[in-house]
Amino acid sequence: MPFFAPAQFIVDRDDARCIRCKVCVNQCSFEVHSYDAETDEVRSRDERCVGCHRCEALCPTRALAVRFNPMEIRPNANWRPEHIRDLQRQADTGGVLLTGAGNDKPFRIYWDHLLLNASQVTNPSIDPLREPMELRTFLGRKPDRLDFDDLDGELTTELGPQLVVETPIVFSGMSYGAISYNAHLALNQAAQEFGTLYNTGEGGWPAEFRRFGNRTIVQCASGRFGIDLDYLESAAAVEIKIGQGAKPGIGGHLPAEKVTAPVARTRMIPAGTDALSPAPQHDIYSIEDLAMLIGALKEATGYAKPVCVKISAVHNAAAIASGAVRAGADIIAIDGLRGGTGAAPKVIRDNVGIPIELALAAVHDRLVKEGIRNHASILAAGGIRSSADVVKAIALGADAVYIGTAALVAMGCTLCQMCYTGKCNWGIAVTDPWLTKRLNPDIATRHLVNLLRAWSLEIKEMLGGMGINAIESLRGNRLQLRGVGLEDWELKVLGVRGAGA
Repeated sequence: MPFFAPAQFIVDRDDARCIRCKVCVNQCSFEVHSYDAETDEVRSRDERCVGCHRCEALCPTRALAVRFNPMEIRPNANWRPEHIRDLQRQADTGGVLLTGAGNDKPFRIYWDHLLLNASQVTNPSIDPLREPMELRTFLGRKPDRLDFDDLDGELTTELGPQLVVETPIVFSGMSYGAISYNAHLALNQAAQEFGTLYNTGEGGWPAEFRRFGNRTIVQCASGRFGIDLDYLESAAAVEIKIGQGAKPGIGGHLPAEKVTAPVARTRMIPAGTDALSPAPQHDIYSIEDLAMLIGALKEATGYAKPVCVKISAVHNAAAIASGAVRAGADIIAIDGLRGGTGAAPKVIRDNVGIPIELALAAVHDRLVKEGIRNHASILAAGGIRSSADVVKAIALGADAVYIGTAALVAMGCTLCQMCYTGKCNWGIAVTDPWLTKRLNPDIATRHLVNLLRAWSLEIKEMLGGMGINAIESLRGNRLQLRGVGLEDWELKVLGVRGAGA
Protein backbone atom coordinates (compact mmCIF):
# COMPACT_ATOMS: atom_id res chain seq x y z
CA MET A 1 0.00 0.00 0.00
CA PRO A 2 1.53 3.39 -0.95
CA PHE A 3 2.31 6.12 1.55
CA PHE A 4 -0.15 8.98 1.55
CA ALA A 5 2.40 11.77 1.65
CA PRO A 6 1.13 15.35 1.68
CA ALA A 7 1.15 17.18 -1.66
CA GLN A 8 4.14 19.42 -2.34
CA PHE A 9 1.94 22.16 -3.80
CA ILE A 10 -1.59 23.39 -3.16
CA VAL A 11 -3.82 24.64 -5.98
CA ASP A 12 -6.24 27.31 -4.78
CA ARG A 13 -9.19 27.89 -7.11
CA ASP A 14 -11.55 30.85 -6.77
CA ASP A 15 -14.77 29.20 -7.90
CA ALA A 16 -16.50 32.54 -8.27
CA ARG A 17 -13.94 33.57 -10.88
CA CYS A 18 -13.65 30.21 -12.65
CA ILE A 19 -15.59 30.23 -15.97
CA ARG A 20 -15.10 26.50 -16.70
CA CYS A 21 -13.06 27.28 -19.82
CA LYS A 22 -10.98 24.16 -19.15
CA VAL A 23 -7.71 25.87 -20.13
CA CYS A 24 -6.09 24.41 -17.00
CA VAL A 25 -7.45 20.94 -17.84
CA ASN A 26 -6.04 21.04 -21.37
CA GLN A 27 -2.72 22.63 -20.47
CA CYS A 28 -1.56 20.44 -17.56
CA SER A 29 0.42 17.42 -18.77
CA PHE A 30 0.50 16.10 -15.19
CA GLU A 31 -3.31 15.81 -15.19
CA VAL A 32 -3.79 17.89 -12.06
CA HIS A 33 -7.08 19.40 -13.25
CA SER A 34 -10.24 17.64 -14.41
CA TYR A 35 -13.72 18.77 -15.40
CA ASP A 36 -16.88 17.05 -14.18
CA ALA A 37 -19.65 17.78 -16.68
CA GLU A 38 -22.36 16.40 -14.37
CA THR A 39 -21.69 18.90 -11.61
CA ASP A 40 -20.09 21.55 -13.86
CA GLU A 41 -17.03 21.62 -11.61
CA VAL A 42 -13.30 21.87 -12.28
CA ARG A 43 -11.35 19.95 -9.65
CA SER A 44 -7.63 19.80 -8.84
CA ARG A 45 -5.56 16.93 -7.45
CA ASP A 46 -2.90 18.72 -5.43
CA GLU A 47 -0.73 15.61 -5.06
CA ARG A 48 -0.01 15.68 -8.82
CA CYS A 49 1.04 19.34 -8.99
CA VAL A 50 4.74 20.00 -9.62
CA GLY A 51 4.61 23.79 -9.28
CA CYS A 52 5.25 24.74 -12.91
CA HIS A 53 2.60 27.54 -12.66
CA ARG A 54 1.44 27.20 -16.28
CA CYS A 55 -2.23 26.86 -15.31
CA GLU A 56 -1.91 29.93 -13.11
CA ALA A 57 -0.23 31.94 -15.86
CA LEU A 58 -2.75 31.02 -18.57
CA CYS A 59 -5.98 31.21 -16.53
CA PRO A 60 -7.94 34.00 -18.28
CA THR A 61 -9.79 35.07 -15.12
CA ARG A 62 -6.91 34.65 -12.67
CA ALA A 63 -8.93 32.11 -10.74
CA LEU A 64 -5.91 29.96 -9.83
CA ALA A 65 -3.02 30.32 -7.40
CA VAL A 66 -0.38 27.64 -6.89
CA ARG A 67 1.50 27.77 -3.61
CA PHE A 68 4.10 25.63 -1.87
CA ASN A 69 2.84 23.29 0.85
CA PRO A 70 5.11 23.85 3.86
CA MET A 71 4.22 20.37 5.23
CA GLU A 72 4.30 21.62 8.81
CA ILE A 73 5.34 18.51 10.70
CA ARG A 74 6.95 18.59 14.14
CA PRO A 75 10.15 20.70 13.76
CA ASN A 76 13.26 18.56 13.52
CA ALA A 77 16.53 20.03 12.25
CA ASN A 78 17.83 16.61 11.20
CA TRP A 79 14.67 15.04 9.73
CA ARG A 80 13.41 17.82 7.51
CA PRO A 81 10.26 17.41 5.35
CA GLU A 82 12.41 16.80 2.26
CA HIS A 83 14.08 13.79 3.89
CA ILE A 84 10.78 12.32 5.02
CA ARG A 85 9.21 12.80 1.58
CA ASP A 86 12.21 11.19 -0.14
CA LEU A 87 12.12 8.21 2.23
CA GLN A 88 8.42 7.71 1.55
CA ARG A 89 8.93 7.83 -2.22
CA GLN A 90 11.73 5.28 -2.07
CA ALA A 91 9.73 3.03 0.24
CA ASP A 92 7.00 3.12 -2.41
CA THR A 93 9.19 2.58 -5.49
CA GLY A 94 12.41 0.88 -4.38
CA GLY A 95 14.26 2.94 -6.98
CA VAL A 96 16.75 5.77 -7.38
CA LEU A 97 15.15 9.21 -7.02
CA LEU A 98 15.70 11.33 -10.13
CA THR A 99 15.59 15.08 -10.41
CA GLY A 100 16.14 17.82 -12.95
CA ALA A 101 17.66 21.33 -12.90
CA GLY A 102 20.55 22.21 -10.58
CA ASN A 103 21.55 21.76 -6.95
CA ASP A 104 19.10 23.69 -4.76
CA LYS A 105 20.81 23.15 -1.40
CA PRO A 106 21.92 26.16 0.68
CA PHE A 107 25.66 25.74 0.10
CA ARG A 108 27.58 29.00 0.12
CA ILE A 109 27.18 30.84 -3.18
CA TYR A 110 30.53 32.59 -3.47
CA TRP A 111 29.37 35.01 -6.18
CA ASP A 112 27.21 36.63 -3.49
CA HIS A 113 30.24 37.05 -1.20
CA LEU A 114 32.45 38.73 -3.81
CA LEU A 115 32.24 42.45 -4.50
CA LEU A 116 33.71 44.37 -7.42
CA ASN A 117 36.08 47.32 -7.22
CA ALA A 118 35.20 50.73 -8.66
CA SER A 119 37.48 53.45 -9.98
CA GLN A 120 37.53 56.94 -8.56
CA VAL A 121 40.01 59.74 -9.36
CA THR A 122 43.55 58.49 -9.94
CA ASN A 123 42.23 55.69 -12.13
CA PRO A 124 39.03 57.24 -13.52
CA SER A 125 36.01 55.28 -14.59
CA ILE A 126 35.00 54.95 -18.24
CA ASP A 127 31.65 55.87 -19.73
CA PRO A 128 30.56 52.89 -21.86
CA LEU A 129 27.95 55.01 -23.67
CA ARG A 130 30.60 57.33 -25.10
CA GLU A 131 33.76 55.24 -25.20
CA PRO A 132 34.36 51.89 -26.93
CA MET A 133 34.24 48.77 -24.75
CA GLU A 134 35.61 45.46 -26.05
CA LEU A 135 33.80 42.26 -25.11
CA ARG A 136 34.97 40.17 -28.06
CA THR A 137 36.68 37.03 -26.77
CA PHE A 138 38.94 34.50 -28.48
CA LEU A 139 38.75 30.93 -27.20
CA GLY A 140 41.60 28.59 -28.01
CA ARG A 141 45.29 27.92 -27.55
CA LYS A 142 47.56 30.99 -27.62
CA PRO A 143 51.31 30.89 -28.43
CA ASP A 144 53.99 31.65 -25.85
CA ARG A 145 55.20 34.58 -27.95
CA LEU A 146 54.40 36.42 -31.16
CA ASP A 147 56.98 37.00 -33.86
CA PHE A 148 56.70 39.57 -36.64
CA ASP A 149 58.50 40.05 -39.94
CA ASP A 150 61.19 42.73 -39.58
CA LEU A 151 60.44 44.23 -42.98
CA ASP A 152 56.66 44.52 -43.25
CA GLY A 153 55.64 43.90 -39.64
CA GLU A 154 53.41 40.95 -40.60
CA LEU A 155 52.73 38.30 -37.97
CA THR A 156 54.81 35.22 -38.67
CA THR A 157 53.75 33.09 -35.65
CA GLU A 158 51.29 30.40 -36.64
CA LEU A 159 48.16 30.65 -34.50
CA GLY A 160 45.97 27.69 -33.60
CA PRO A 161 42.25 27.71 -34.41
CA GLN A 162 40.23 30.19 -32.36
CA LEU A 163 36.54 30.54 -31.56
CA VAL A 164 35.47 34.19 -31.69
CA VAL A 165 32.48 35.29 -29.61
CA GLU A 166 31.13 38.82 -29.38
CA THR A 167 30.36 38.44 -25.68
CA PRO A 168 31.98 36.15 -23.09
CA ILE A 169 28.75 34.15 -22.70
CA VAL A 170 28.20 30.78 -24.43
CA PHE A 171 25.19 28.43 -24.36
CA SER A 172 26.21 25.24 -22.55
CA GLY A 173 25.59 21.66 -23.61
CA MET A 174 21.97 20.51 -23.25
CA SER A 175 21.24 17.40 -25.26
CA TYR A 176 18.51 16.89 -27.83
CA GLY A 177 16.00 14.79 -25.93
CA ALA A 178 16.79 16.38 -22.60
CA ILE A 179 15.38 19.60 -24.09
CA SER A 180 13.05 19.92 -27.05
CA TYR A 181 13.68 20.41 -30.74
CA ASN A 182 12.26 23.93 -30.54
CA ALA A 183 14.51 24.80 -27.60
CA HIS A 184 17.54 23.66 -29.59
CA LEU A 185 16.40 25.65 -32.61
CA ALA A 186 16.06 28.78 -30.47
CA LEU A 187 19.55 28.32 -28.99
CA ASN A 188 21.00 27.80 -32.48
CA GLN A 189 19.29 30.90 -33.85
CA ALA A 190 20.23 33.09 -30.89
CA ALA A 191 23.91 32.07 -31.04
CA GLN A 192 23.96 32.82 -34.76
CA GLU A 193 22.25 36.19 -34.39
CA PHE A 194 24.31 37.44 -31.45
CA GLY A 195 27.65 36.01 -32.46
CA THR A 196 28.22 33.52 -29.68
CA LEU A 197 28.22 29.70 -29.52
CA TYR A 198 25.73 26.90 -28.93
CA ASN A 199 26.69 23.47 -27.58
CA THR A 200 24.79 20.39 -28.82
CA GLY A 201 25.23 18.42 -25.61
CA GLU A 202 25.72 14.67 -25.92
CA GLY A 203 22.46 13.85 -27.71
CA GLY A 204 23.57 14.24 -31.30
CA TRP A 205 22.82 17.06 -33.71
CA PRO A 206 19.84 17.08 -36.09
CA ALA A 207 21.11 17.37 -39.67
CA GLU A 208 18.96 20.42 -40.44
CA PHE A 209 20.74 22.39 -37.68
CA ARG A 210 24.12 21.95 -39.30
CA ARG A 211 23.64 25.16 -41.25
CA PHE A 212 24.47 26.82 -37.91
CA GLY A 213 27.77 24.91 -37.71
CA ASN A 214 30.03 27.96 -37.59
CA ARG A 215 28.48 28.77 -34.21
CA THR A 216 28.22 25.24 -32.82
CA ILE A 217 30.30 23.16 -30.41
CA VAL A 218 29.58 19.44 -30.75
CA GLN A 219 30.12 17.04 -27.87
CA CYS A 220 31.99 13.76 -27.93
CA ALA A 221 30.70 12.07 -24.78
CA SER A 222 30.97 8.51 -23.50
CA GLY A 223 27.77 7.37 -25.27
CA ARG A 224 29.03 8.59 -28.67
CA PHE A 225 25.42 9.39 -29.61
CA GLY A 226 25.02 10.62 -33.17
CA ILE A 227 28.73 11.01 -33.86
CA ASP A 228 30.00 10.58 -37.40
CA LEU A 229 32.51 12.45 -39.57
CA ASP A 230 29.97 14.97 -40.84
CA TYR A 231 29.00 15.73 -37.21
CA LEU A 232 32.62 16.63 -36.45
CA GLU A 233 33.39 18.43 -39.70
CA SER A 234 30.26 20.61 -39.65
CA ALA A 235 30.99 22.17 -36.24
CA ALA A 236 33.19 25.05 -35.11
CA ALA A 237 34.71 23.03 -32.25
CA VAL A 238 34.56 19.63 -30.54
CA GLU A 239 34.10 19.11 -26.81
CA ILE A 240 35.11 15.89 -25.05
CA LYS A 241 32.78 15.53 -22.08
CA ILE A 242 34.57 13.83 -19.21
CA GLY A 243 32.05 14.95 -16.58
CA GLN A 244 29.35 17.48 -15.70
CA GLY A 245 28.64 19.40 -12.54
CA ALA A 246 25.21 17.94 -11.78
CA LYS A 247 26.50 14.36 -11.69
CA PRO A 248 30.28 14.06 -11.36
CA GLY A 249 31.65 10.55 -11.71
CA ILE A 250 28.55 8.98 -13.24
CA GLY A 251 27.18 8.68 -16.76
CA GLY A 252 24.26 10.29 -18.53
CA HIS A 253 20.67 9.06 -18.59
CA LEU A 254 17.83 10.04 -20.89
CA PRO A 255 14.70 8.14 -19.78
CA ALA A 256 13.00 5.96 -22.40
CA GLU A 257 9.86 8.10 -22.23
CA LYS A 258 11.79 10.94 -23.90
CA VAL A 259 13.42 8.83 -26.64
CA THR A 260 10.93 9.47 -29.44
CA ALA A 261 11.55 8.45 -33.05
CA PRO A 262 13.29 11.74 -34.03
CA VAL A 263 15.48 11.65 -30.90
CA ALA A 264 16.32 7.98 -31.53
CA ARG A 265 17.21 8.72 -35.16
CA THR A 266 19.52 11.57 -34.15
CA ARG A 267 21.16 9.56 -31.37
CA MET A 268 21.35 6.40 -33.54
CA ILE A 269 19.60 4.22 -30.93
CA PRO A 270 16.24 2.35 -30.81
CA ALA A 271 13.18 4.46 -30.00
CA GLY A 272 11.61 3.96 -26.56
CA THR A 273 14.81 2.77 -24.88
CA ASP A 274 16.83 4.44 -22.13
CA ALA A 275 19.78 6.34 -23.54
CA LEU A 276 22.56 5.50 -21.11
CA SER A 277 26.04 6.97 -21.27
CA PRO A 278 28.74 5.01 -19.43
CA ALA A 279 30.31 6.72 -16.45
CA PRO A 280 33.82 6.65 -17.99
CA GLN A 281 34.82 7.13 -21.60
CA HIS A 282 36.06 3.61 -22.21
CA ASP A 283 38.96 4.79 -24.36
CA ILE A 284 40.21 7.23 -21.69
CA TYR A 285 41.87 5.70 -18.65
CA SER A 286 44.92 7.99 -18.52
CA ILE A 287 46.16 11.36 -19.70
CA GLU A 288 47.94 9.50 -22.52
CA ASP A 289 44.59 8.03 -23.62
CA LEU A 290 43.05 11.51 -23.53
CA ALA A 291 45.91 12.85 -25.64
CA MET A 292 45.24 10.13 -28.21
CA LEU A 293 41.53 11.05 -28.45
CA ILE A 294 42.30 14.76 -28.69
CA GLY A 295 44.82 14.01 -31.43
CA ALA A 296 42.36 11.78 -33.26
CA LEU A 297 39.65 14.45 -33.21
CA LYS A 298 42.06 17.10 -34.42
CA GLU A 299 43.26 14.84 -37.22
CA ALA A 300 39.67 14.00 -38.20
CA THR A 301 38.86 17.70 -38.52
CA GLY A 302 42.05 18.70 -40.31
CA TYR A 303 43.51 20.49 -37.28
CA ALA A 304 41.12 23.34 -38.08
CA LYS A 305 38.96 23.22 -34.95
CA PRO A 306 39.81 23.69 -31.27
CA VAL A 307 39.16 20.75 -28.96
CA CYS A 308 37.62 21.40 -25.55
CA VAL A 309 37.67 19.06 -22.55
CA LYS A 310 34.77 19.43 -20.10
CA ILE A 311 35.32 18.30 -16.51
CA SER A 312 33.32 18.40 -13.29
CA ALA A 313 34.38 20.67 -10.46
CA VAL A 314 35.94 18.24 -7.97
CA HIS A 315 38.72 18.53 -5.42
CA ASN A 316 41.48 17.63 -7.90
CA ALA A 317 40.08 19.59 -10.84
CA ALA A 318 43.27 21.67 -11.09
CA ALA A 319 45.46 18.60 -11.63
CA ILE A 320 42.98 17.16 -14.14
CA ALA A 321 42.86 20.43 -16.06
CA SER A 322 46.65 20.65 -16.14
CA GLY A 323 46.87 17.14 -17.55
CA ALA A 324 44.21 17.88 -20.16
CA VAL A 325 46.04 21.00 -21.33
CA ARG A 326 49.30 19.08 -21.61
CA ALA A 327 47.38 16.42 -23.55
CA GLY A 328 46.52 19.02 -26.17
CA ALA A 329 43.19 20.53 -25.07
CA ASP A 330 42.68 24.04 -26.43
CA ILE A 331 39.82 24.87 -24.05
CA ILE A 332 38.98 23.58 -20.56
CA ALA A 333 35.35 23.75 -19.46
CA ILE A 334 34.74 23.38 -15.71
CA ASP A 335 31.22 22.63 -14.49
CA GLY A 336 30.40 23.29 -10.81
CA LEU A 337 28.01 21.50 -8.46
CA ARG A 338 25.17 23.93 -9.20
CA GLY A 339 25.15 22.90 -12.86
CA GLY A 340 21.78 21.89 -14.25
CA THR A 341 20.68 18.56 -15.67
CA GLY A 342 17.72 16.93 -17.37
CA ALA A 343 17.94 13.82 -15.20
CA ALA A 344 20.29 12.89 -12.38
CA PRO A 345 20.12 10.82 -9.19
CA LYS A 346 19.07 13.33 -6.55
CA VAL A 347 21.63 12.02 -4.07
CA ILE A 348 24.45 12.67 -6.59
CA ARG A 349 23.26 16.12 -7.59
CA ASP A 350 22.98 17.21 -3.97
CA ASN A 351 26.17 15.72 -2.50
CA VAL A 352 28.92 15.37 -5.10
CA GLY A 353 31.23 18.06 -6.45
CA ILE A 354 32.37 21.53 -5.35
CA PRO A 355 31.31 25.09 -6.25
CA ILE A 356 32.56 26.44 -9.57
CA GLU A 357 34.10 29.51 -7.89
CA LEU A 358 36.60 27.42 -5.89
CA ALA A 359 37.43 25.06 -8.76
CA LEU A 360 37.86 27.91 -11.25
CA ALA A 361 40.28 29.79 -8.99
CA ALA A 362 42.29 26.60 -8.36
CA VAL A 363 42.50 25.67 -12.06
CA HIS A 364 43.55 29.17 -13.15
CA ASP A 365 46.25 29.33 -10.43
CA ARG A 366 47.61 25.89 -11.33
CA LEU A 367 47.91 26.69 -15.02
CA VAL A 368 49.55 30.06 -14.28
CA LYS A 369 52.11 28.50 -11.91
CA GLU A 370 52.96 25.83 -14.49
CA GLY A 371 53.38 28.46 -17.21
CA ILE A 372 50.69 26.96 -19.46
CA ARG A 373 47.72 29.25 -18.82
CA ASN A 374 47.96 30.65 -22.38
CA HIS A 375 47.85 27.12 -23.81
CA ALA A 376 44.11 26.82 -23.13
CA SER A 377 41.10 29.04 -22.55
CA ILE A 378 38.83 28.37 -19.57
CA LEU A 379 35.02 28.18 -19.70
CA ALA A 380 33.28 28.31 -16.30
CA ALA A 381 29.82 26.77 -15.80
CA GLY A 382 27.42 25.74 -13.08
CA GLY A 383 25.05 28.30 -11.61
CA ILE A 384 25.78 31.49 -13.58
CA ARG A 385 22.71 33.60 -12.80
CA SER A 386 23.54 37.17 -13.81
CA SER A 387 25.97 39.47 -15.59
CA ALA A 388 27.66 40.13 -12.22
CA ASP A 389 28.42 36.40 -11.92
CA VAL A 390 29.98 36.55 -15.40
CA VAL A 391 32.24 39.46 -14.47
CA LYS A 392 33.31 37.81 -11.21
CA ALA A 393 34.04 34.52 -13.00
CA ILE A 394 36.30 36.29 -15.49
CA ALA A 395 38.10 38.12 -12.67
CA LEU A 396 38.69 34.72 -11.03
CA GLY A 397 40.32 33.45 -14.22
CA ALA A 398 37.71 32.39 -16.77
CA ASP A 399 37.86 33.50 -20.40
CA ALA A 400 34.08 33.10 -20.78
CA VAL A 401 31.16 31.33 -19.13
CA TYR A 402 28.65 28.68 -20.14
CA ILE A 403 24.99 29.34 -19.30
CA GLY A 404 22.32 26.64 -19.39
CA THR A 405 19.65 27.08 -16.72
CA ALA A 406 19.65 30.87 -17.21
CA ALA A 407 18.98 30.32 -20.91
CA LEU A 408 16.10 27.94 -20.14
CA VAL A 409 14.58 30.45 -17.72
CA ALA A 410 14.81 33.10 -20.45
CA MET A 411 12.75 30.74 -22.62
CA GLY A 412 10.10 30.26 -19.93
CA CYS A 413 11.38 27.55 -17.55
CA THR A 414 10.04 27.87 -13.99
CA LEU A 415 12.47 25.38 -12.42
CA CYS A 416 9.88 22.86 -11.30
CA GLN A 417 12.72 20.26 -11.52
CA MET A 418 10.59 17.64 -13.28
CA CYS A 419 12.62 17.64 -16.52
CA TYR A 420 13.17 13.86 -16.38
CA THR A 421 9.44 13.09 -16.65
CA GLY A 422 9.14 14.31 -20.24
CA LYS A 423 6.01 16.28 -19.29
CA CYS A 424 7.36 19.84 -19.24
CA ASN A 425 4.32 22.06 -19.57
CA TRP A 426 6.37 24.87 -21.12
CA GLY A 427 7.59 22.81 -24.08
CA ILE A 428 11.26 23.02 -23.04
CA ALA A 429 12.41 19.79 -21.32
CA VAL A 430 10.18 17.57 -23.42
CA THR A 431 10.06 15.55 -26.64
CA ASP A 432 6.29 15.03 -26.93
CA PRO A 433 5.33 16.82 -30.19
CA TRP A 434 2.12 18.22 -28.68
CA LEU A 435 3.98 19.78 -25.75
CA THR A 436 6.96 20.88 -27.86
CA LYS A 437 4.63 23.16 -29.85
CA ARG A 438 4.10 25.25 -26.75
CA LEU A 439 7.57 26.77 -27.17
CA ASN A 440 7.64 29.16 -30.12
CA PRO A 441 11.28 29.02 -31.27
CA ASP A 442 11.24 32.53 -32.75
CA ILE A 443 9.89 34.10 -29.57
CA ALA A 444 12.37 32.05 -27.52
CA THR A 445 15.18 33.24 -29.81
CA ARG A 446 14.19 36.85 -29.19
CA HIS A 447 14.20 36.29 -25.43
CA LEU A 448 17.66 34.68 -25.57
CA VAL A 449 19.07 37.50 -27.70
CA ASN A 450 17.54 40.05 -25.33
CA LEU A 451 19.19 38.28 -22.39
CA LEU A 452 22.61 38.30 -24.06
CA ARG A 453 22.22 41.95 -25.02
CA ALA A 454 21.12 42.99 -21.53
CA TRP A 455 23.95 41.12 -19.82
CA SER A 456 26.51 42.48 -22.29
CA LEU A 457 25.38 46.06 -21.62
CA GLU A 458 25.62 45.44 -17.88
CA ILE A 459 29.09 43.91 -18.26
CA LYS A 460 30.19 47.07 -20.09
CA GLU A 461 28.80 49.19 -17.27
CA MET A 462 30.70 47.18 -14.68
CA LEU A 463 33.92 47.28 -16.70
CA GLY A 464 33.56 51.02 -17.12
CA GLY A 465 33.07 51.40 -13.40
CA MET A 466 36.36 49.58 -12.85
CA GLY A 467 38.17 51.77 -15.37
CA ILE A 468 38.62 48.87 -17.80
CA ASN A 469 37.71 49.09 -21.49
CA ALA A 470 38.45 45.51 -22.62
CA ILE A 471 37.25 42.27 -21.10
CA GLU A 472 40.69 40.65 -21.44
CA SER A 473 42.11 43.21 -19.00
CA LEU A 474 39.82 41.77 -16.33
CA ARG A 475 40.76 38.12 -16.87
CA GLY A 476 42.37 36.77 -13.71
CA ASN A 477 42.57 40.30 -12.26
CA ARG A 478 41.57 39.45 -8.70
CA LEU A 479 42.59 42.86 -7.42
CA GLN A 480 39.19 43.91 -8.73
CA LEU A 481 37.50 41.54 -6.25
CA ARG A 482 37.00 41.70 -2.50
CA GLY A 483 35.44 39.06 -0.25
CA VAL A 484 32.73 39.68 2.34
CA GLY A 485 31.73 37.20 5.06
CA LEU A 486 34.28 34.57 4.02
CA GLU A 487 36.69 32.50 6.11
CA ASP A 488 40.45 32.94 5.68
CA TRP A 489 40.76 29.58 3.91
CA GLU A 490 38.07 30.56 1.43
CA LEU A 491 39.77 33.87 0.64
CA LYS A 492 43.03 31.96 0.17
CA VAL A 493 41.54 29.45 -2.29
CA LEU A 494 39.79 32.22 -4.20
CA GLY A 495 42.94 34.34 -4.17
CA VAL A 496 41.12 37.51 -3.11
CA ARG A 497 41.49 39.92 -0.22
CA GLY A 498 38.83 40.69 2.32
CA ALA A 499 36.79 43.87 1.88
CA GLY A 500 38.63 46.88 3.29
CA ALA A 501 42.05 45.25 2.81
